[in-house]
Amino acid sequence: MRVLLHSAARCWPSFLPHHPPHTRESFSKAIFHRNMLHYLTEERGRPNSSEYRIYFKTSHGKYISPFHDIPLYAPDQQEKDVPVKKQKCSKSEILFNMVVEVPRWSNAKMEIATKEALNPIKQDVKKGKLRYVANVFPHKGYIWNYGALPQTWEDPNHTDKDTSCCGDNDPIDICDIGTKVCSSGQVIQVKVLGILALIDEGETDWKVIAINTDDPDANKLHSIEDVRVNRPGHLEATVDWFRKYKIPDGKPENRFAFNAQFKDKNFAVEVIKSTHSCWKALVQKQTKCGEIVCQNSSVCGSPFHCSDADAAAVVRAAPEYGEALPLSAEVDKWHFLSQ
Repeated sequence: MRVLLHSAARCWPSFLPHHPPHTRESFSKAIFHRNMLHYLTEERGRPNSSEYRIYFKTSHGKYISPFHDIPLYAPDQQEKDVPVKKQKCSKSEILFNMVVEVPRWSNAKMEIATKEALNPIKQDVKKGKLRYVANVFPHKGYIWNYGALPQTWEDPNHTDKDTSCCGDNDPIDICDIGTKVCSSGQVIQVKVLGILALIDEGETDWKVIAINTDDPDANKLHSIEDVRVNRPGHLEATVDWFRKYKIPDGKPENRFAFNAQFKDKNFAVEVIKSTHSCWKALVQKQTKCGEIVCQNSSVCGSPFHCSDADAAAVVRAAPEYGEALPLSAEVDKWHFLSQ
């Protein structure tokens, strides 16, 4: 067992924030309405195995779901469900919490387990094998810190008005283009810069582009155009990565809505708000959840609320943390695609 630290109130309205987890023996802090909150993560199972999980909990030892219990909006960003101004960065910025699933340059397809109790982070498995993204030259693994926005859900029963495709049944994906390499299970505050509409096997799979507020460049990147000017080639590389990353698995190139053009920050925020509304309907049992597990520890009025004892029992039932298994040499293989 590996532990990390956080804290929380007994019952949070769905729009109020929590704060960042880290991995191993570290912790991070955030001030929420004069309350100091911490997130901890607890590793279970052996890394690089199908049993490996990263669970989240508070500094008081209360286990939580990173999908449902970590607020979408960062501290002081929302009051009565209406975004308010923040002193950090620009006065008009809305900051969000991002749950980091995959650190930059790594290959393991780590993700929030939406169909498991407490929704820990785990490595995706397909056809009985752990999933790793291929290194499609010149890219090495994921080219950003990749993760999800908590309390969002791309509803598979809702046809997006802009893409004409239904959602992919997951929290909305987000790419942090900051300089720091994060850790799986870390929660960071980000500001949104734009969004890309990937169509993945016929489903809408939005990719939010954002930057960690702690990044040295955060104060000069405020829009997708700022990225284009200050980080030449980065947006083109992002489209190239998403277009080709499944080809080594024998699949065709991915396609995009809007002719693979990035939409601006305001458009992105509206998409995020829409997926947040879908999530609210999900946890309030106002829409069908299918296999999604909505068990949570803090969403007020949710019929899926669980006791601390039940949440702790889920983690206790998981295998103890153990030594990491070796990685296959295939993970580092380069794939060269013909133009």
